[in-house]
Amino acid sequence: MRGLFAKGWKFLVVGAISAVIELTAFNVFVYALGLDPVTSKVLATGVAMINAYFGNRQWAFRSSDNRGRTSEVFLFFAVNILCLVLGAAIVALGVWVIPDHGPVVLNLINAASIGLVVIVRFAFYHYVVFPERTSSVSVEQRD
Repeated sequence: MRGLFAKGWKFLVVGAISAVIELTAFNVFVYALGLDPVTSKVLATGVAMINAYFGNRQWAFRSSDNRGRTSEVFLFFAVNILCLVLGAAIVALGVWVIPDHGPVVLNLINAASIGLVVIVRFAFYHYVVFPERTSSVSVEQRD
């Protein structure tokens, strides 16, 4: 349980940095470049994903199984595409429910999408993308 807690707080630190990157990029895409909120969410999540991969791989889940970089990157992006769709759907729903939104409300909707998706993302990272290393010594070999 201690290992899960340690991974969890490291994941949250990486996630907080990634969230700042995502929120900043989101606002640049919406307010500086004039893109719609859902497209901006997709692009901003893609930008933040780069930081998230390296932060989680090199720090939060450093002790995890080295299954091979190619399959790990594939699983990472597959999980993040799933999370991206979920986050974009939350933003789209929020914009649909509150059509007369201003910048503060739109950013709250986006922040809420990040918060909800973080739980899903951690579970997938811990159990699928960066699973614990398994001991190469079985019970029978120790006897």
